[in-house]
Amino acid sequence: MSMDTIGIVGTGVYLPEKRMTSNELAQLAGIPVDVVEQKLGIKEKPIPGKDDHTAYMGVRAARKVLEKTGIQPEEIDLVIYIGEEHKEYPVWTAGIKLQHDIGAVNAWAFDTALRCGTTIMALKLAKDLMIADEEIKTVLLAGGYRNSDLINYENANTRFMFNLGAGGAAIILQKGHPENQLLQTHMITDGSFSEDVIVPSGGTKKPITAETLAAGLHQFDVPDPKGMKSRLDQKSMDNFIACVEKALEKSGYTKEDITYVAMLHMKRSAHTYVLDKLGVDHDKSIYLENYGHIGQMDQVISLELAEQQGKLKDGDIVVLVSAGIGYAWGANVIKWGK
Repeated sequence: MSMDTIGIVGTGVYLPEKRMTSNELAQLAGIPVDVVEQKLGIKEKPIPGKDDHTAYMGVRAARKVLEKTGIQPEEIDLVIYIGEEHKEYPVWTAGIKLQHDIGAVNAWAFDTALRCGTTIMALKLAKDLMIADEEIKTVLLAGGYRNSDLINYENANTRFMFNLGAGGAAIILQKGHPENQLLQTHMITDGSFSEDVIVPSGGTKKPITAETLAAGLHQFDVPDPKGMKSRLDQKSMDNFIACVEKALEKSGYTKEDITYVAMLHMKRSAHTYVLDKLGVDHDKSIYLENYGHIGQMDQVISLELAEQQGKLKDGDIVVLVSAGIGYAWGANVIKWGK
């Protein structure tokens, strides 16, 4: 097995116990429960409990994958934090804290961010670093997500983000690992959307004041929802497909080879649209209606569920798909199993 082969040794997921049901969400948002379940595609979603902080949820997920794989924390050479920037403290490197908490004393760590595209981007980053640097043999990607804190359910402009939940996920990659081979990645970013979804207050442009807090400007807003929708809808779908097709092409495969798609949670119609465009049967993906959208953790959650449900077998071609506000689209290809 070539040392340029990078394999996924295992994954870990941590989900808070606390849940928000479709009924609760419908009441908060003032919309019918069948719209929440059928259109937004949410039956329930995890929301953070008192101690479910962002990096901490990443630590919990990391401990799960270490336990599952039997890899010792001392074996890890690099920790890449894939959690959100909304975390325990602003201007704080969460990866270094996570590295410390799990006892990865021989690693170095850094944070990376591409909103909900972070995991897919970080998998490429990790693989490229491992190939370029012979000292990096074992890499942990881990982090947490609770951007649901930043949602105001009374702001209809952010309705497409009412699916945001909370949780943590972790992945261990190893050089020369003969299973679950990480193949190629394709990313697209389009900065013309970079200020379409923002938290208006809390940065240098509009520091937090009593007035901005009272006005709810510390939560997500969409300044021009109609304009954004008209520019984004078709482009987003096209970019999803382009990322998958190009990642497959770079890996030596085509759409016909796909056996499973680990896709972020989005409205039900968009989920089925992407599968139909790829020509993939709906049962070759799992719709995360009991989880909502836990940001960049979705692909890891989907992979674990697929494993549990027996949807993955040796030699399968698995595609991870994401989109993140900004806007960023991405896809990785994995040759599953032995």
